[in-house]
Amino acid sequence: MSPSSYYAVIFTFHRRLEDPPKSSGVPNYADLLDELEKTAKTQPGYLGREKARTEDGFGISLSYWKDHASLHAWKANARHTLAQRLGQKAYYLDYKIRVAKVERAYAWSQEEGAVEMVDERVGRARM
Repeated sequence: MSPSSYYAVIFTFHRRLEDPPKSSGVPNYADLLDELEKTAKTQPGYLGREKARTEDGFGISLSYWKDHASLHAWKANARHTLAQRLGQKAYYLDYKIRVAKVERAYAWSQEEGAVEMVDERVGRARM
């Protein structure tokens, strides 16, 4: 992510441990997530996504957007709206959504013994 500032949508949740039965007509959770990821990647302003899950159903998903208009367009996307309703009905016990403006980001990486600090505003700086 290289823009000087961008938006992060932080989605934390507790998921039901089992999908609804196939007879319910509700899509498999993993299949729906794959479809949503493919759809999000086609949205103008989409910058990327990170996620983590635990075996007991807790998860966090972060999606990154170029600007406020981009994330609002995603929120209004018809397939995403359907997935939100399915999430409430069939997949999640609870969730929280937070939206934050990222004004500065850092990363650290150790490659082949070299320590590297990355400030996304100025690029890589070897240490």
